Amino acid sequence: MQILDTPRAAVGESPVWAETTGLLWWVDVRGPCLHRTDPRTSRTETWALPEPVGSLACCRSGALLLALRSRVARFDPRDGRLETVAAPEADRPHNRLNDGKASPCGRFVVGGMDDRPEKHPTAALWCVHPGGAVTRLVEGMTVSNGLAWSPDGATLWFSDSRRTGIWTAPWDQARGGMGEARLVAAPDDATGRPDGAAMDAEGGYWSAGVSAGVLNRWLPDGTLDRVVRLPLRAPTMPCFGGPGLRQLFVTSLRGPQAGPHDGGLLVLDVGVAGAPVGCFAD
Repeated sequence: MQILDTPRAAVGESPVWAETTGLLWWVDVRGPCLHRTDPRTSRTETWALPEPVGSLACCRSGALLLALRSRVARFDPRDGRLETVAAPEADRPHNRLNDGKASPCGRFVVGGMDDRPEKHPTAALWCVHPGGAVTRLVEGMTVSNGLAWSPDGATLWFSDSRRTGIWTAPWDQARGGMGEARLVAAPDDATGRPDGAAMDAEGGYWSAGVSAGVLNRWLPDGTLDRVVRLPLRAPTMPCFGGPGLRQLFVTSLRGPQAGPHDGGLLVLDVGVAGAPVGCFAD
């Protein structure tokens, strides 16, 4: 395991590997800012953003899609331009957009969360289609998280960090829709409250156990297959990248009693390659 020499984040999130450049994109939600890191040198470029940013996805055009507080925006790192694509929760002022990821078929699935301390199930999970149309997938989310697709793209995984559940659902690639969700696991704080996640090439679902300083690998039948303890008190999201997608990058947050590595970016080898992540079809 190695902690990269990158800026320490208040709430590091949403690492996304850009295969074409060999660079890692990630965000600091509360910065708010966007980072691009070369893991070979730890050199990091940073773009300040005008509002909290929950997640990102690469676009086929080379731009990025950002889940800002109440809107999904296209961001061009070459000139810093932001253009709103969709605003799925603009009518829910207590919410902000949180975890999001590009599907294998080129759509952007993003979930909301209640941004108030007391937290209520006021958010939803949304699919943003090319062109900006939006469909609602799941209602009643509190802190939507953990998006990932099975290697064949036929199953969507997602979680709720406050309800502490992990679900799977059939995914319709042709229309960007999902079937009935099935609860796979309900980890407690000691096991690791589910935050962001990544899928490996064997179908294992790697969930950041934000309350326990671990990565948990769940199997589709609900078996907790592996637990990897980390030098981070609060890991937030893993992402496979590097040559052959055999490195696992993990973001983290800094709590009120932060350890020396909290808020840092970790890289490790877990002995399995990742499943490729999609790009938004802009």
